[in-house]
Amino acid sequence: MTHFVKTLLTLAVCTMAVLTLKTAVFADEVSDYINEALKSYKDGKFTEAVDSLNFAEQLIQQKKSAGPEGFLPNPLKGWKAEAATNTAAGNAMMGGGISAERSYTKGDSSVKVQIVADSPLLQGVMMMMSNPMFASSDGGKVERIGGQKAVIKYNPADKNGDVKIVVANRFLVTVEGSGITDADLKEYAKAIDYTKLATLP
Repeated sequence: MTHFVKTLLTLAVCTMAVLTLKTAVFADEVSDYINEALKSYKDGKFTEAVDSLNFAEQLIQQKKSAGPEGFLPNPLKGWKAEAATNTAAGNAMMGGGISAERSYTKGDSSVKVQIVADSPLLQGVMMMMSNPMFASSDGGKVERIGGQKAVIKYNPADKNGDVKIVVANRFLVTVEGSGITDADLKEYAKAIDYTKLATLP
């Protein structure tokens, strides 16, 4: 083996080692912030400790937020869809939780599908589902969509409505439609794989 080849191999090994170390450092950012918070706490720097913990929480939420986005449905035939978006909100914002949503249009009709995880809003919807009288008092009704219990509101006069579904007591799926038929509203709700969604961590 020539000196030139040995040099190239050495450079390649060093490069791989640096890339591996760099990946490990980025992957461990959450631990770094938690350790930083612990040190600040022990030093009596409580504000800095809280800031570090908030950063760690945001990073964890960002990792989690990549999950629900993949379950947003494709557009129905004749519809167009915008790019899906996801958001990770800390406990101080919007009650916490993570969300993914996507908007769809066909002429003057529009639909928005949103999946929210670990949100305090779940409790209110679960209450309506456990007692249909709560849903009917607000103009809704309880049905099954995709094997899941759903609260559906639809106004045929203006063709507006929404569907709310709770999955595994963790995920709130909301389908909101404007200028839409009752059938299309339910079709978007049925297009989500609720069985797989329930398995997300």
